[in-house]
Amino acid sequence: MEMVDRNGLTEREFLEQYRAGDYERPSVAADMVIFAVADAGQGEDSGFPEKELRLLLIRRGGHPFLGKWALPGGFIQPDETADQAAARELSEETGLNDVYLEQLGVFSDVGRDPRTWVISCSYMALLSSGRLQVQAGDDAQVAAWFKVSYRQLAEHKERLDKGYVQTWTYELKLSNEGEELKAVISRTVTARLNSKSAAYTVQLNDGLAFDHAKIIACAIERLRKLTVDSDIALHLMPEQFTLPELQQVYEGILGEQLPADEFERRVEGLVVETGEYADDAGRAGARLYWRNWEVTPEK
Repeated sequence: MEMVDRNGLTEREFLEQYRAGDYERPSVAADMVIFAVADAGQGEDSGFPEKELRLLLIRRGGHPFLGKWALPGGFIQPDETADQAAARELSEETGLNDVYLEQLGVFSDVGRDPRTWVISCSYMALLSSGRLQVQAGDDAQVAAWFKVSYRQLAEHKERLDKGYVQTWTYELKLSNEGEELKAVISRTVTARLNSKSAAYTVQLNDGLAFDHAKIIACAIERLRKLTVDSDIALHLMPEQFTLPELQQVYEGILGEQLPADEFERRVEGLVVETGEYADDAGRAGARLYWRNWEVTPEK
């Protein structure tokens, strides 16, 4: 016998009379935090171009936030999943499909989009160097790569009865050809006996649309954690690279310089020598390496 609900309806009868329009529904967007590494200039010590972490942004060509910089993205279509929408947006912006891509999180603050109720399902993508050609979408004036700087300004911890509240404040700077975008973001962790939660707050925002400063901050912190715990930084490298180049990428992501011995411990087993050199001099720093596919570190 088919089951009925408390109103005496079978599932078929319930679905026949169900009206989705009776309930307010959000629009859902897939926003992309796309990182890459690019040459910044000639290194004084290594003789190789220095590397810097960059982020892809688009200048909005329409309201809201006309003229402001935003993450690439778009609305999820009814016939696709969030993952499929993210891959589609990435392909449309970069022309690439074979790219590291992972879901970053869901951002649903009330009023985050002045048009209507919009939830963002955000993703982080990593492009290897040499794959930096991009094109702006239909709703953008221009797409550009911005140098990333993310540094801690302050830290405060307050004890609670059987817990604590700890807040870190960070400064985000994004720069490209004389233009600089700034934001100040705080991350607050509240820990109690049986619970722990984290919240981000944008304290200052100069030049970024929507709540994208918060999304970018989350992505940078996620990338930094994975760089320490896994081999994710290798997704930003070309097929062959030198150890000094890889060290610059690690330092660009982590925002700090690493002693050579500490860096070598971090990448031990993750890379192997190719037997070739980046130049004809045969210098130790010019040895070429590639990723060791025989190991898969835990994330």
